Amino acid sequence: MIHSCNYVELINIFPPRPITSEAQLLATQEIIDSLLDKEELNSDELEYLDVLGTLVYEYEKTQELIPDIYGVELLKALIMELGLRQKDLVPVFKTESIVSAVLSGQRQLTAKHIQQLSEFFHISPAAFFPMCH
Repeated sequence: MIHSCNYVELINIFPPRPITSEAQLLATQEIIDSLLDKEELNSDELEYLDVLGTLVYEYEKTQELIPDIYGVELLKALIMELGLRQKDLVPVFKTESIVSAVLSGQRQLTAKHIQQLSEFFHISPAAFFPMCH
């Protein structure tokens, strides 16, 4: 457990650095836990805790899993998530029957559809293609 320290002492004990691995995350989390175990934190300890929390948050943002869906499955998920109807996509596909045919798998997404969908949903066209591993 860390005894009462000022900010510079805390930095000397455990210098905050961007987290780039699971081991660094665990080490940072141990320091956070030891501070949280204290009865009362002084203002320096609270600021230091805030810095470490920000580093953990930034690392965890980079570790978010990207769903392994693309193409029509991604389109269906976006439609459902945003509460859209097929007719809402007519500006992209020109007719509701084409929307229906694409969603049912009877027609393929074209490059033009993908470009227009990326603009419609404000996402990268790459999201509609399978990720290379």
